[in-house]
Amino acid sequence: MSKLNIDFILSISKLNMVLSKDFDWKLGGLWLNDFIVLYHLNSAEGNKLRRIDLADKVWLTASWITRLLLPMEKIWLVSKETNVSDARVSFVLLAPGWKNLLVDAIKRMEEITDIIIPENSDEKVKTFIDFMKEIWWKVMWK
Repeated sequence: MSKLNIDFILSISKLNMVLSKDFDWKLGGLWLNDFIVLYHLNSAEGNKLRRIDLADKVWLTASWITRLLLPMEKIWLVSKETNVSDARVSFVLLAPGWKNLLVDAIKRMEEITDIIIPENSDEKVKTFIDFMKEIWWKVMWK
């Protein structure tokens, strides 16, 4: 079983690399990681999330999300807002000027995923997502 498990993890890693490289070229100027962050901010109420909530949504630690956001803040993809009632809490906001770019990227992402994910795979996709979450929680809280 160990070899199978190793092969499984290596396959996931390879798929991640291949998808990242492919999507980085097809999202109209956004890197896949940027898209993931902007997608979650776009889905959030008021287009903003606490950093820790954003980290949970993209399956990263708080320190990794901070590293990821730094260059995005420098080019104004996102902005930072402090909480007036608690200075320790900061929010990440989707910069309004990038909304059209994100809408176009979402359309491209839908087109690409419709091509690469076979039709009638909804149950398989849901099962795989649940399985990935299970593994992620074990890794994060070992």
